Amino acid sequence: MPDDQQLTARGAATRRRIIDVATREFAEHGLAGARIERVVASARTNKAQLYAYFGSKEGLFDAIFSGSLERIVNVVPIDATDLADWAVRLYDEYLRRPDLIRLATWARLERRPTGHLVEDADRLDDGKLRAIAEAQAAGLVRAGDPFDLMAVVIAMSMAWSPVSNVYAATAEEPAAAHDRRRALLRDSVRRAVAPDPTP
Repeated sequence: MPDDQQLTARGAATRRRIIDVATREFAEHGLAGARIERVVASARTNKAQLYAYFGSKEGLFDAIFSGSLERIVNVVPIDATDLADWAVRLYDEYLRRPDLIRLATWARLERRPTGHLVEDADRLDDGKLRAIAEAQAAGLVRAGDPFDLMAVVIAMSMAWSPVSNVYAATAEEPAAAHDRRRALLRDSVRRAVAPDPTP
């Protein structure tokens, strides 16, 4: 399937509109509930064009989900020497982009109910796992499986995600609640990943 670099400027703009509209559609309705008719109408294109770019409804969802994972990696890079700060930055990004968590939730429910959310070849966490392992080797982070440690930190960062956040449906999270939660998250992650004291 063509990417933006292989398309004309007009084609790239159409592909971008499809992705933007479909991101909202999938985040709200999931793969099963999303309607291609709504996507092409809002994106001002047609089904033939959409399928030429993405192959299928599933292909479109997978492209969008992959892009959301890349966004998290690029916008919220890991600092394994300060996993508490990384967790807080993830939390902030989830509030800015609630669709990221919703897409991951739908992917878990509808595409990959068990195991990793993406195929091993498509995983983007190798660099994060190496960084955590290096921090462990330096004695900065508790010992254990780097993947399990990363999973715990990510889960903690999603504690007040827009999927479960009472404010998400009505308004933005109040500043006082946000600050309080950021402080609690930072302290909790710091304690959870602290290296075991030497006996």
